[in-house]
Amino acid sequence: MPDTETYADLHADATAVLSRWTATSPAAAANRDRTLALLAAGPVALGRAHRPGHVTASALVLDPTGTRVLLCLHGRFRRWVQLGGHCEPGDRTLAAAALREATEESGIAGLVVDPEPIDVDIHPSSCQGGSLHYDVRFAVLAPAGATERVSAESEALGWFPPDRLPEPLADGTVQLVAPALATLARRAAG
Repeated sequence: MPDTETYADLHADATAVLSRWTATSPAAAANRDRTLALLAAGPVALGRAHRPGHVTASALVLDPTGTRVLLCLHGRFRRWVQLGGHCEPGDRTLAAAALREATEESGIAGLVVDPEPIDVDIHPSSCQGGSLHYDVRFAVLAPAGATERVSAESEALGWFPPDRLPEPLADGTVQLVAPALATLARRAAG
């Protein structure tokens, strides 16, 4: 099975990261446990072809001050959502997958990902005729003066105050704000 070799390093990272992660909410803890159960299938659980579902990685991008978050108006389901998507064969870690996706979808160079997840969410997707995305989410920090560029996957990108997110907002996006801001504060405290 090609995904077994292709995703071996990423599978090891995902299993280790989620096994040691202290969840940010009871829902995130339950989703972490479900994701670890999915990962018991082996590296195949990271590829899009895995019918029961697969692990994805996403990022809530913050400006350096924490006064704005970057969201995209998703082209397919037309809701504002954090940046992210499928893991790729070249991804060695979940954090790297989230950073790659954030960079591709925002067009911003110099993004920095915090290696600890801020949330895990499980939601239906249109992949493989309707499987599940087991989405591991990270805080990503943009450099000062960052200028975004809309990608082919988005209708629009926008910076928003964390307490005034746009509508329609994707389910699960608002729950990323508090743990992302806590990550920014922790990093600032050094």
